[in-house]
Amino acid sequence: MAKSEVEELTKRTVQKGGLLVKLYFDMQSENRDDLQPLMTELLNNNLMKAPGVVYCYGAIDEPIKMENMFSTNATVVMLFKDINSLIKTVFKYPPAGVEIMKPESEYNMKMSELQSILIDIAQTAVDYSQYIMERVLTKEDFEKVKKDLKNREELGKKLLEKRHGEHGADGQQS
Repeated sequence: MAKSEVEELTKRTVQKGGLLVKLYFDMQSENRDDLQPLMTELLNNNLMKAPGVVYCYGAIDEPIKMENMFSTNATVVMLFKDINSLIKTVFKYPPAGVEIMKPESEYNMKMSELQSILIDIAQTAVDYSQYIMERVLTKEDFEKVKKDLKNREELGKKLLEKRHGEHGADGQQS
């Protein structure tokens, strides 16, 4: 894709609520030869294929020796179709740093988008909690917590259904 085509795609996507972001990743290993392939896999098999990514490109630094470890960094530029896609990607593949390049001043979103983001964040927190609990709790304690989480999920669905009944699709009160 030519530079002008990338610029036009970026402009159109940002106008529709997209974000152009620079993410910084770091990785360490005792084996220097592991780092470049692992970082390449992160870019090619994970970040490029993350939902809501319009395009992604990056540069991986040569590994450097730090005491008894090797370290490398990657700077990755990504265009996301919306803020929710960015947030999900950052949760799943935590970067060391984030720089929002575009839009340059303000970002506006609908209330329904914000609600969707908050629900996704809550679900991610539940997923991480469940992951940790599976490895720490006894089987009986885990089953009790799992049942409580299922009840919480059902309550959340009922609250959303009730809210959608009281408000239109745009989140405004009828």
